[in-house]
Amino acid sequence: MNRLSLIFIFVAVTASGQMTDPKPLVEKALNAIGGTDKVLKIFRMKEVFHFGSTPEPGDGKKRSTRESILEMPNLWWIGKKERADEPAKFDVWAWTLGILVDEKSKVETITGIPDEGVSTFGLRVSGSVTPEMKLYFDSQTALLKRLDWRSDTYRFSDWKEHDGVKYASKTIIYKTKDNKPWFYHEVTGVERLTQLPEGLAKP
Repeated sequence: MNRLSLIFIFVAVTASGQMTDPKPLVEKALNAIGGTDKVLKIFRMKEVFHFGSTPEPGDGKKRSTRESILEMPNLWWIGKKERADEPAKFDVWAWTLGILVDEKSKVETITGIPDEGVSTFGLRVSGSVTPEMKLYFDSQTALLKRLDWRSDTYRFSDWKEHDGVKYASKTIIYKTKDNKPWFYHEVTGVERLTQLPEGLAKP
Protein backbone atom coordinates (compact mmCIF):
# COMPACT_ATOMS: atom_id res chain seq x y z
CA MET A 1 0.00 0.00 0.00
CA ASN A 2 1.50 3.35 -1.01
CA ARG A 3 1.74 6.51 1.09
CA LEU A 4 -1.29 8.19 -0.44
CA SER A 5 -3.41 5.15 0.26
CA LEU A 6 -2.42 5.32 3.92
CA ILE A 7 -3.23 8.96 4.59
CA PHE A 8 -6.30 9.70 2.47
CA ILE A 9 -9.97 8.95 2.79
CA PHE A 10 -11.18 9.01 -0.78
CA VAL A 11 -14.74 8.92 -2.05
CA ALA A 12 -15.40 9.69 -5.69
CA VAL A 13 -18.55 9.32 -7.72
CA THR A 14 -18.99 9.95 -11.41
CA ALA A 15 -22.16 11.36 -12.95
CA SER A 16 -23.23 7.82 -13.74
CA GLY A 17 -22.92 6.87 -10.07
CA GLN A 18 -19.86 4.66 -10.56
CA MET A 19 -17.03 4.93 -8.08
CA THR A 20 -13.78 6.36 -9.44
CA ASP A 21 -10.50 6.56 -7.62
CA PRO A 22 -9.09 10.11 -7.33
CA LYS A 23 -5.62 8.94 -6.21
CA PRO A 24 -4.16 8.89 -9.76
CA LEU A 25 -5.29 12.47 -10.33
CA VAL A 26 -3.95 13.58 -6.94
CA GLU A 27 -0.61 11.96 -7.74
CA LYS A 28 -0.59 13.54 -11.18
CA ALA A 29 -1.17 17.01 -9.74
CA LEU A 30 1.47 16.55 -7.03
CA ASN A 31 4.02 15.18 -9.49
CA ALA A 32 3.44 18.18 -11.75
CA ILE A 33 4.72 20.55 -9.05
CA GLY A 34 7.65 18.36 -8.04
CA GLY A 35 6.19 15.61 -5.86
CA THR A 36 4.62 15.23 -2.44
CA ASP A 37 7.91 15.78 -0.60
CA LYS A 38 8.34 19.19 -2.25
CA VAL A 39 5.01 20.68 -1.15
CA LEU A 40 5.58 23.99 0.66
CA LYS A 41 4.84 23.75 4.38
CA ILE A 42 6.78 26.53 6.13
CA PHE A 43 7.88 29.35 3.85
CA ARG A 44 8.47 33.05 3.37
CA MET A 45 6.49 34.77 0.62
CA LYS A 46 6.96 38.21 -0.91
CA GLU A 47 3.93 39.68 -2.67
CA VAL A 48 2.55 42.64 -4.55
CA PHE A 49 -1.19 43.08 -4.89
CA HIS A 50 -4.07 45.47 -5.33
CA PHE A 51 -7.85 45.50 -5.12
CA GLY A 52 -9.79 46.51 -8.19
CA SER A 53 -11.25 45.42 -11.51
CA THR A 54 -8.21 46.14 -13.73
CA PRO A 55 -4.69 44.65 -13.90
CA GLU A 56 -3.16 47.92 -12.69
CA PRO A 57 -4.59 50.03 -9.85
CA GLY A 58 -6.46 53.15 -10.89
CA ASP A 59 -6.75 56.66 -9.48
CA GLY A 60 -3.01 56.95 -9.06
CA LYS A 61 -2.94 54.23 -6.40
CA LYS A 62 0.10 52.02 -5.98
CA ARG A 63 0.20 48.32 -5.60
CA SER A 64 0.72 47.12 -2.03
CA THR A 65 3.68 44.99 -0.98
CA ARG A 66 4.21 42.69 1.96
CA GLU A 67 6.34 39.85 3.22
CA SER A 68 4.72 36.96 5.03
CA ILE A 69 5.75 33.83 6.90
CA LEU A 70 3.35 30.92 6.59
CA GLU A 71 3.09 27.53 8.23
CA MET A 72 0.37 25.63 6.45
CA PRO A 73 -2.48 25.29 6.95
CA ASN A 74 -3.32 27.49 9.91
CA LEU A 75 -0.61 30.08 10.58
CA TRP A 76 0.27 33.29 8.71
CA TRP A 77 2.42 36.11 10.04
CA ILE A 78 2.97 39.57 8.60
CA GLY A 79 5.87 40.91 10.61
CA LYS A 80 5.32 39.61 14.14
CA LYS A 81 1.53 39.66 13.87
CA GLU A 82 -0.31 36.42 13.21
CA ARG A 83 -3.45 36.67 11.05
CA ALA A 84 -5.67 34.74 13.43
CA ASP A 85 -9.00 34.66 11.57
CA GLU A 86 -7.91 34.93 7.96
CA PRO A 87 -9.74 32.65 5.49
CA ALA A 88 -7.04 33.33 2.88
CA LYS A 89 -4.82 30.86 4.75
CA PHE A 90 -6.88 28.10 3.22
CA ASP A 91 -6.72 29.28 -0.38
CA VAL A 92 -2.94 29.61 0.02
CA TRP A 93 -2.94 26.05 1.37
CA ALA A 94 -4.80 24.95 -1.74
CA TRP A 95 -2.31 26.91 -3.88
CA THR A 96 0.51 24.83 -2.38
CA LEU A 97 -1.55 21.62 -2.92
CA GLY A 98 -0.85 20.80 0.70
CA ILE A 99 -4.57 20.37 1.19
CA LEU A 100 -4.41 17.24 -0.98
CA VAL A 101 -2.01 15.48 1.40
CA ASP A 102 -3.73 16.26 4.68
CA GLU A 103 -5.09 13.25 6.55
CA LYS A 104 -8.35 15.10 7.23
CA SER A 105 -8.99 15.83 3.57
CA LYS A 106 -11.72 13.94 1.79
CA VAL A 107 -10.97 14.13 -1.92
CA GLU A 108 -13.42 13.35 -4.71
CA THR A 109 -13.16 13.48 -8.47
CA ILE A 110 -15.47 15.94 -10.20
CA THR A 111 -16.07 16.67 -13.84
CA GLY A 112 -13.54 19.04 -15.35
CA ILE A 113 -14.70 22.27 -16.93
CA PRO A 114 -13.23 24.35 -19.76
CA ASP A 115 -11.68 27.50 -18.33
CA GLU A 116 -10.26 30.27 -20.51
CA GLY A 117 -9.94 27.78 -23.34
CA VAL A 118 -8.13 25.21 -21.18
CA SER A 119 -9.58 21.74 -20.55
CA THR A 120 -9.31 20.60 -16.96
CA PHE A 121 -9.80 17.72 -14.57
CA GLY A 122 -11.36 18.43 -11.19
CA LEU A 123 -10.98 17.46 -7.54
CA ARG A 124 -13.29 18.44 -4.70
CA VAL A 125 -11.90 18.69 -1.15
CA SER A 126 -13.91 18.65 2.07
CA GLY A 127 -13.33 17.55 5.64
CA SER A 128 -10.24 19.68 6.21
CA VAL A 129 -11.85 22.88 4.94
CA THR A 130 -15.32 24.43 5.12
CA PRO A 131 -17.01 25.01 2.78
CA GLU A 132 -15.65 22.48 0.33
CA MET A 133 -13.21 23.55 -2.39
CA LYS A 134 -13.19 22.69 -6.06
CA LEU A 135 -9.77 22.57 -7.69
CA TYR A 136 -9.36 22.38 -11.47
CA PHE A 137 -6.10 21.33 -13.10
CA ASP A 138 -4.87 21.84 -16.66
CA SER A 139 -5.46 18.51 -18.42
CA GLN A 140 -2.17 18.82 -20.32
CA THR A 141 0.23 20.03 -17.62
CA ALA A 142 -1.68 18.92 -14.48
CA LEU A 143 -0.89 22.31 -12.94
CA LEU A 144 -3.56 24.08 -10.89
CA LYS A 145 -5.60 26.34 -13.16
CA ARG A 146 -8.58 27.35 -11.07
CA LEU A 147 -9.97 27.19 -7.54
CA ASP A 148 -13.64 27.73 -6.68
CA TRP A 149 -14.19 28.49 -3.02
CA ARG A 150 -16.84 30.39 -1.10
CA SER A 151 -18.05 33.12 -3.45
CA ASP A 152 -14.81 33.47 -5.44
CA THR A 153 -13.01 31.96 -8.41
CA TYR A 154 -9.20 32.03 -8.35
CA ARG A 155 -7.27 31.73 -11.61
CA PHE A 156 -3.56 30.89 -11.51
CA SER A 157 -0.80 31.54 -14.04
CA ASP A 158 2.88 32.35 -14.61
CA TRP A 159 4.45 29.29 -13.04
CA LYS A 160 7.88 29.50 -11.44
CA GLU A 161 10.09 27.14 -9.45
CA HIS A 162 11.89 27.29 -6.11
CA ASP A 163 13.81 24.49 -4.42
CA GLY A 164 12.24 21.83 -6.61
CA VAL A 165 8.64 22.97 -6.33
CA LYS A 166 6.60 24.78 -8.96
CA TYR A 167 4.16 27.49 -7.92
CA ALA A 168 1.80 29.86 -9.70
CA SER A 169 3.22 33.36 -9.23
CA LYS A 170 0.10 35.21 -10.40
CA THR A 171 -3.47 34.97 -9.18
CA ILE A 172 -6.57 36.90 -10.17
CA ILE A 173 -9.65 36.52 -7.98
CA TYR A 174 -13.10 36.89 -9.53
CA LYS A 175 -16.56 37.06 -8.04
CA THR A 176 -18.14 33.78 -9.08
CA LYS A 177 -21.61 35.28 -9.51
CA ASP A 178 -20.58 37.60 -12.36
CA ASN A 179 -17.00 36.51 -13.22
CA LYS A 180 -15.70 40.02 -12.55
CA PRO A 181 -12.15 40.42 -11.19
CA TRP A 182 -11.65 42.20 -7.88
CA PHE A 183 -8.13 41.27 -6.71
CA TYR A 184 -4.76 40.99 -8.49
CA HIS A 185 -1.89 39.23 -6.76
CA GLU A 186 1.70 38.36 -7.67
CA VAL A 187 4.21 36.33 -5.69
CA THR A 188 7.59 37.95 -6.24
CA GLY A 189 9.60 35.58 -4.09
CA VAL A 190 9.34 32.29 -2.19
CA GLU A 191 11.80 30.85 0.32
CA ARG A 192 11.31 27.43 1.86
CA LEU A 193 12.03 27.36 5.60
CA THR A 194 12.86 24.37 7.78
CA GLN A 195 11.46 26.06 10.88
CA LEU A 196 9.80 29.27 11.98
CA PRO A 197 12.15 32.26 12.35
CA GLU A 198 13.11 33.25 15.87
CA GLY A 199 10.52 35.47 17.51
CA LEU A 200 7.50 33.93 15.83
CA ALA A 201 5.49 31.96 18.33
CA LYS A 202 2.49 29.84 17.62
CA PRO A 203 -0.65 31.28 19.21
